Amino acid sequence: MELPLLDELVTIFCLSILVIYGCHKIKIPPVVGFLLTGVVCGPYGLGLVRAVHEVELMAEIGVVLLMFSIGMELSVSELVRLRKPVFVGGALQVGLTILAVVPVAFFTLGSLNRALFAGCLAALSSTAIVLKILQQSGQMESPYGRISLSILIFQDLIIVPMMLAVPLLAGGGMSNGGTGSELLLSGLKTVGLMGGGFLLARKLLPVGLSMVVKTRSRELFLITTLGICLSIALVTSVLGLSLSLGAFMAGLIISESEYSHSALEGVLPFKEVFTSLFFTSVGMLLNLGFFTSHFLEVAGVTVFLMFCKALVVLLVCLSLGYPLRPAIISGLALCQIGEFSFVLARAGFDKGLLLPDFYQIFLAASILTMTAAPFIIAVAPRFAAAVAALPLVTRLSAGKIRIDEEEPEASPLRDHLIIIGFGVSGKYLARTAKLSGIPYTVLEMNPDTVRAFAGMEPISHGDATHQSVLQALGVTRARVLAIVISDPAAVRSITETARHMAPGLHITVRTRFLAEVEALRELGASDVIPEEFETAVEIFTRVLAGYLVPRADIERFVHEVRSENYAMARNLDMPGVSIAALQKQMPEINITAVRVEEHSALDGVSLADSELRPKHGITVMAVRRGDEATANPPGSFVLQAGDVVYVFAGAEAVSRAASLFSAGD
Repeated sequence: MELPLLDELVTIFCLSILVIYGCHKIKIPPVVGFLLTGVVCGPYGLGLVRAVHEVELMAEIGVVLLMFSIGMELSVSELVRLRKPVFVGGALQVGLTILAVVPVAFFTLGSLNRALFAGCLAALSSTAIVLKILQQSGQMESPYGRISLSILIFQDLIIVPMMLAVPLLAGGGMSNGGTGSELLLSGLKTVGLMGGGFLLARKLLPVGLSMVVKTRSRELFLITTLGICLSIALVTSVLGLSLSLGAFMAGLIISESEYSHSALEGVLPFKEVFTSLFFTSVGMLLNLGFFTSHFLEVAGVTVFLMFCKALVVLLVCLSLGYPLRPAIISGLALCQIGEFSFVLARAGFDKGLLLPDFYQIFLAASILTMTAAPFIIAVAPRFAAAVAALPLVTRLSAGKIRIDEEEPEASPLRDHLIIIGFGVSGKYLARTAKLSGIPYTVLEMNPDTVRAFAGMEPISHGDATHQSVLQALGVTRARVLAIVISDPAAVRSITETARHMAPGLHITVRTRFLAEVEALRELGASDVIPEEFETAVEIFTRVLAGYLVPRADIERFVHEVRSENYAMARNLDMPGVSIAALQKQMPEINITAVRVEEHSALDGVSLADSELRPKHGITVMAVRRGDEATANPPGSFVLQAGDVVYVFAGAEAVSRAASLFSAGD
């Protein structure tokens, strides 16, 4: 007997393999691949899938799991750390985007409610695309990476009230008396649900999950997690609220437990499968005939949305105190339409908020923005640097730079250290400089960080890619410039500019990857410290020490690797022997830790008098007393009760001498 939908699912997944493989080759995110898969196999494409409605029903599970995972991934600590850019920056971005879109949408649609809904659709950006690209390029900790993440977090939060507003906007005019009562009722239901969820998270859930975890059954834990998610989503649906809100609440509830990471790990494969169906089902709705016949309208909407969103994010970043260059990059990174816009659009279309023609235009424009997003984000740093380098822009930007000294050009600093970036590395470097008596100044692009440390550190706010900023910091009089920021494009620009301005300056640069070392050296860096390599050095140093390689050999090898630009990292050829190797060659020998007990035969006895080596065949390698360890102790070393003695001997020898370490009965 043939299974229903099996033909359609096989077609979707097999075609997805080909399309997503092609997208991977040209570095397009999988989300775009699923959308294109839907376009190709849908009824308006090749017509390979005809049971569109049935696929849409399965795709709804993907929406539920997507909202559930968002709820679990949002931590309270992360929201607190980024509270200003999240809640202030995010609210400004969403609000200003809606305000910018509403007049145009009202002129086109002739309805205020539909115009407001169109503004909500335009306000959301793609979390999946933006974060994936920023993570792959190592730019999450850059200023534009942080502000982009913050705005995306707020967008993920605001989707819940937007979903709640869909039936209200579809119910009639804003002056309709029933709308106010419906809004109040929905609000009360939401508050009640949140109160119940808080009680569940604090009182019942930890006990229940603890009982499940004690069974050590992954199947039971996974079924429990999915059961909680779908049950709460069902409760919200029965109460007249959205499934998405319930799934989001379920995610927040589980995120408060210590088992949230395990729950997320179990749910992620299901989320990936069902959300792929969702994006594929969205692509199926795109009418290619309509797209080609209305190409100018689609292109116009696409350009308008991307320009409008980029401009709004740019203004928001500038209002928060970020320099122009990261503001431009953030605007270009967030100018596409997001995946949650499709969720919202589907709900609005079902309620009549979107007319069929406008729905088709929105789908086509959204898919175009998401397809273009990876390429736009890739060129954004170069475009931003070119704009920031324009003479007029440079003069305007220079006037906004704040340096702690009243007259930066007349600063008495000479032979000082300039630190670009005040993250973890910058803070430790500043602390070391202060303890060493080295004069230094700090430049940081994050305005919140500058305000937090103003008065405590010689910190300034500005963009070091500008020549005027480096001049104000006294780069021509400085001895060392340390660049410790997570922005590859900015690092290259600062290095090149500083070397041009100060040929004798010692420039030390931190970078993420070993592959960037030579390029930075060519731009003028004196020292390049790749995090990737230094982490590897620390790891292999400890590993070699564990294999009993002499410390001098380890240090020699590290020095040779660094002095030869890390080329020797591929040619590890050093003498050494591990404990495991010793035990293979001499299986009767091992290293054992024994404790000297009070009133034992060795309590208060020196190693020479104990005759452990000549009489018992035991060599003492080290002794730990409290927090202090003594390696290779001399014969005059006196053992005391509580000492942990590390001995090198055969198992039988240790067994025979065990009575010497223990107190008599």
